[in-house]
Amino acid sequence: MGILRSSVLYMALALSANTAFADIETANGLREGDMKKLVFHNEARDISDATFVTAEGDMTLDALEGKHVLLNFWATWCAPCRKEMPMLSELQTELGGDDFEVVTIATGRNMPVAIDKFFKDIEVDNLPKHRDPKMDVARDMSVFGLPVTVIIDPEGREIARLQGDADWSSDSAKAVLSTLIGAGAEGS
Repeated sequence: MGILRSSVLYMALALSANTAFADIETANGLREGDMKKLVFHNEARDISDATFVTAEGDMTLDALEGKHVLLNFWATWCAPCRKEMPMLSELQTELGGDDFEVVTIATGRNMPVAIDKFFKDIEVDNLPKHRDPKMDVARDMSVFGLPVTVIIDPEGREIARLQGDADWSSDSAKAVLSTLIGAGAEGS
């Protein structure tokens, strides 16, 4: 009986892994325009377990498990970040919820007052003002240059990365993310 149960469990895991891969392949095929810079990994990667600063205190990325996360590393001095942030805000408004969240982390020396001014100037009020002042999370995740955006699956693994800015409000971006979110919600 134990062998039969193990065989069934193994097949279920294999099928879910194949389904996840198929969903990534589908999402990969939807990339157009700026989304061509989004690179899906052949294998999911571990994410940082370092802490970053939130309005409520220190937090780690594992607190976000259970949903797809679009994690954006940025800085107040970064011109492409200024251009990209309103699009991330639009994405959060349109797709954010129980299955998906846009999370922004200011990397390096970004004072809270400067972050507040940045968000006020670009009229964004629905994204978090998390900070990684010592760049521990960014360093752990091999973030070189800004902005960098990482897609994390509900199991807390990095599945894709985009270096540089992108039009996250584009139809292609929304189609890619909706495909991933829908696949994740079906697997729940």
